[in-house]
Order: sequence, then C-alpha cells, then structure tokens
Amino acid sequence: MKTYFTSTIFRKTIASLSGVFLVLFLLGHLLGNLQLFISGEAGQKQFNEYAFFMTTNPVVKILSLVTYTSIILHIALTFYLTIQSKNARPVKYAVSSGTSNSSWASNNMAVLGTFLLIFLVIHLKSFWYEMHFGSVEMDLWGNKDLHSVTVTAFHELWYVLIYLVSMIALGFHLKHGLESAFQTLGVRTRKYSSAITNLTTGLVLLIPIIFASIPIFIYIKNI
Repeated sequence: MKTYFTSTIFRKTIASLSGVFLVLFLLGHLLGNLQLFISGEAGQKQFNEYAFFMTTNPVVKILSLVTYTSIILHIALTFYLTIQSKNARPVKYAVSSGTSNSSWASNNMAVLGTFLLIFLVIHLKSFWYEMHFGSVEMDLWGNKDLHSVTVTAFHELWYVLIYLVSMIALGFHLKHGLESAFQTLGVRTRKYSSAITNLTTGLVLLIPIIFASIPIFIYIKNI
C-alpha cells in the first residue's frame, strides 16, 4: 500500500531538506576556507589548527556523519526523481525551445549534478583523503599541514580551471535547487516570495564566487 512515506512528495521533501542542509554546510565550509586569504605563517598556522579542530572535535564528527548521509540521500533521491520524471513523461512537450517551459538549469540538473559529483570525488581525494589517510607532513606547530597541500594544489592551473567551472555549475545547481526546495517545503508563499528570491539570488552569487576567488587568489599570488 502506498503511503506518504513511500510517495514522491516525501522523497522530494527529503531531497529538499538534505539540499538545504548541504547549503548550510557549504556556508560553514566557505567561512573556514576564508582563512586561506591570510598570508604567511600566520595563515598556515590558523588554517591547520582549523583543519585539526574539524577532524577531531566530537560534535564536528557527528555533523560530518550527517553531512555524508545528506550527500548520499540527496544524490540518490534527486537521480531517482529525475528518472521517475522522465519515465512519467516519455514524450517531450510540443514546445521545447530554450526557456519557454523551464530554465536551462532545471532541464540539466542531472548533468550539473553528475559534474558536481565528479568534482566532489576529485576534491575529496585531493584534500579529505590526504588529510585522513595520506602522508601529510606536520607543520611547525605539530599539526598536519593541510594548508601546504591546498596551496600546492591551487598552484596548478588545470586544477584551478576545474574548480572555477565547478563553481559555475554549482551556481546553476543552487539556483534551481533552492527555488525547488523552498517551493516543495511550502516556504515560497506570496508573502515571503520576494524575500526568498533575494535570499536565493544572494546565495547563488555569494557561495560560488567567494569559493572561486580562493584558488584564483592563491594561483595569482604564486605567479
């Protein structure tokens, strides 16, 4: 018997909640990465202490498990919903030119999501895996020197370019994803529509642009 917990609405709600949580995670991650703008040994020391705190604090470890679960849920549910939507509408609309029916981002969420998933794997391998399982050297203060690992990665133009393209993809993904999430969760009412639009626009611009500015800053500084 089909119930609410096996319905498409429930799946969309969980996908929306996991997506909103991941946006909050991105904001927290962004705040931590801003320390990469600090130059010299002061920046190295502060960033590595931050990395140590983020990998050893019990509360952060619990939040990390919630984050990993949210990523898996979000990926699984959004791909399932995309496939379900395509199967439910096997014949394309008669009018399908450009944005007449929907935005480019909404029509390509699966592609954007797949690209971001590939980037996530590369990103985790470059930093998360190295921090936990790699042979990262210690800094002058006895912490793993993730700062040097990060800076060295952003000295490579190919990595910076992949990062920049991924942030553009993230912007498109966030725009449609947040709009859909707020709609699904019933937050985008007539009363709050303008505020939700401003919030979405701000996050769509703020998160990718500031993230992208970090590797650009480090790369140009190294030239």
